[in-house]
Amino acid sequence: LLFLPRNCEDVLSAEDCETLYRFVYTTHRPLAVAAGEFLYKRLLSQEGHEEVQPKRGGKFGASTDQLKRLICFFLESELHKHVAYLIDSLWDWAGKFLKDWECMTSLLLKNAEEDGEALSDAHESALIEIILATVREAAEGHPPVGRGAAKKILSVKEKKIQLEDCTKITEHFTMVLPQLLAKYSTDAQKVANLLQIPQYYDLDVYSTGHLAKHLDALLREVKDIVAKHSDLSVLEASSRTYYILCSEEIAIYSQVDHARTQLVDELVGQLNQLLDGFWQKEEGFCTDAGEISRMHSALRRVAAFHNAHDLTKWNLYDKTSRLLVFEMEHESLPVLMSLPALQCTYFALLWQLAAVSENSPKETLFALRRELRRFSQICMCFLHHKEKDVREKAFVILCDWLLILSHQDSNNNKEAAGLLDYLPSTSLQEKLLFFIQEHVFMEEEGESKDLTEEEERKNESRKLDDLHKKRNLLAAYCKLIVYNVVEMTAAAEIYKHYVKTYNDFGDIIKETLSRTRHNNKIQSAKTLVLCLQQLFQTHAKSQDSSSGVDFSSASFTNMKELARRFSLTFGWDQVKSRESVAMIHKEGIEFAFQGATGVDGKCLPPNLSFLLIISEFSNKLLKPDKRLVYAYLQRYIAEPLPCRGDEWQPLIWYRNSLLA
Repeated sequence: LLFLPRNCEDVLSAEDCETLYRFVYTTHRPLAVAAGEFLYKRLLSQEGHEEVQPKRGGKFGASTDQLKRLICFFLESELHKHVAYLIDSLWDWAGKFLKDWECMTSLLLKNAEEDGEALSDAHESALIEIILATVREAAEGHPPVGRGAAKKILSVKEKKIQLEDCTKITEHFTMVLPQLLAKYSTDAQKVANLLQIPQYYDLDVYSTGHLAKHLDALLREVKDIVAKHSDLSVLEASSRTYYILCSEEIAIYSQVDHARTQLVDELVGQLNQLLDGFWQKEEGFCTDAGEISRMHSALRRVAAFHNAHDLTKWNLYDKTSRLLVFEMEHESLPVLMSLPALQCTYFALLWQLAAVSENSPKETLFALRRELRRFSQICMCFLHHKEKDVREKAFVILCDWLLILSHQDSNNNKEAAGLLDYLPSTSLQEKLLFFIQEHVFMEEEGESKDLTEEEERKNESRKLDDLHKKRNLLAAYCKLIVYNVVEMTAAAEIYKHYVKTYNDFGDIIKETLSRTRHNNKIQSAKTLVLCLQQLFQTHAKSQDSSSGVDFSSASFTNMKELARRFSLTFGWDQVKSRESVAMIHKEGIEFAFQGATGVDGKCLPPNLSFLLIISEFSNKLLKPDKRLVYAYLQRYIAEPLPCRGDEWQPLIWYRNSLLA
């Protein structure tokens, strides 16, 4: 890529160039940067292009032309979720042009009546995404997530440039952002992206006199946006903006805090009014689509702000938990109300839990403990809710909730930690595991046939959404295993699906395996063996007992493949993994000879063919350990070996794997 543009400029066709351009989206940064240079010099830079002067002699003629070509390339590439990768690829070559935020924002603020070259809606959306990506790259100074193993360590010069860029971002967008928000206030996607810019401000610069005057305009626009939208991404971005600006260390805190209090007062007032109407009508309320929509929006707004802000003084917990209890008793609450009510109740309890201090009275702790248990019961009840979305939300919240309760230190208050500590019962652990088996690993019904192109596209989109939800459910549960909230043996049920679901969940299962091994090598090894044993027993039950185990059957082959994949997770460092691998062989041998009759070892053990499964781990043993395992095997067999038939072949093969 570096050689081609310098030496073979006329050799490449337009199709060849298009292919090379797409490497800007690769995760491998050196290749992406080389593709970025190629893209910049061939398509974006002014070299080889006639400089396009603006019709009215504006000062951004050259930059505007480059920017429009970049927007067109981005839209034509149809990889709209990877703008951060595109900007990072171009950063080293087009940094100056990509930091021309004045040009970018002036292009957005252009009026079509003044200039016929105003951007289309799609081009505006793309440009806002590009602005956000360039601001992030300049402020953070390192590649986006997924490109590069770790955060880049900046040199003194790079650090200076980064600070200068942050100042430039703050000074420019403090003045321009309110105008942009006013222009696009009804467009959820554009507003959600624009509202992420303040997180990159240098707040010390923001507090200076000449910029502070623009704060009122920003707060006014954000308040207006919250009133107009119920889109979650917009509400979360608005809430985060208040959170960033409400830093007690900066001069503007009191002004922002006052605006936030006013806004929350209004939001809670609207919610109270709707709740009063609900408790008067109850069942009748749930049939009014307009009322449901307003309640949904009000609950969503409050939940979004409760996520980032402590709203305990507004006593939202009692209001939303009452709705959840009503739903438990009547099962008539619309999903649009149940979901945000559940989320808001969760946030309210988290803030109460965070407020526990060394001096918290026992009465407060006992009352909180009662509410914690009550909320856990609500979530458990909702695991069986008729609506799938409610079931899944309750499961994720319950998993996070259990993780927090089992690991909280209550601000060094040991008595509080003891009172509020909560570990799931065996019954609850079984329910959680069953939920995962049913909602993540259960095979779906056969695909629909004879779909139109549009129906096929929607079907694929639905499948991707479902997969994303399943991955979230599995990750939430696996965290409980990793942090010892549920028994590690529960992982055996998850590991069974490692090979079969590798493309969808392989990374999550592998990370779980790695973390549990780091926590406890021996217990992790026993869990792997338990997984294989359970699969073997299921396989044995499905076989004709008179004909023995069929080594060529699909289920036995799958077991061997799973064992091989487990073996690969130990890597090349045999010293590091020797304890784990030795334990797998010990447990495997004991299981293989379990139920053998007679003391001379001449009767065929029913699980003998399990030795074929654990032979996949033999190449991970050190030579001295192979001798030890072989000696341990000898305890279970008599000499000479009773190897008269094929049924004893697993023992021969396993012995050979240890002697190799």
